[in-house]
Amino acid sequence: MKKSDGHVEASTDQVSSQLVRHVNRALQQVLEIRIATSGIKRGQWYFLRVLWEEDGLSQRELSKRVGTKEPTAAMALRTMEKSGFIRRVRSKEDSRRAQVWLTPKANKLRDKMLKVVQSITKDAEKGIAKAQLDNFRKTSVQMINNLTKLTK
Repeated sequence: MKKSDGHVEASTDQVSSQLVRHVNRALQQVLEIRIATSGIKRGQWYFLRVLWEEDGLSQRELSKRVGTKEPTAAMALRTMEKSGFIRRVRSKEDSRRAQVWLTPKANKLRDKMLKVVQSITKDAEKGIAKAQLDNFRKTSVQMINNLTKLTK
């Protein structure tokens, strides 16, 4: 699959799941490199991304939306709190529940970081025709739907 120069050659016998994994890994590596200059770790990125869409989520809801287990989320959020990206506030209705709020520091990074991700997507899609990308997106969504049915 991989040549000695690191490039991957196309082949019709490649397994879809393996290709998706390789694409994901390559995207994650580039993301990690490009966001590091802002002091954001890759694991923190996913929480920031969700909170930029909806701030003030409960820790449980945030964990669910990011797709991590609650203990993993708690560790990541603790680190993010120490880094000054979030603050956790106990709910007035239920003291067992903590809401997670972005700090001004995290909000300042939003536009810059979203542009970073857009540039990664642009770089990843370089040289691929729009029709091919449309097919890729439709195929990916269908695969996600197929697999989601298997987990219910």
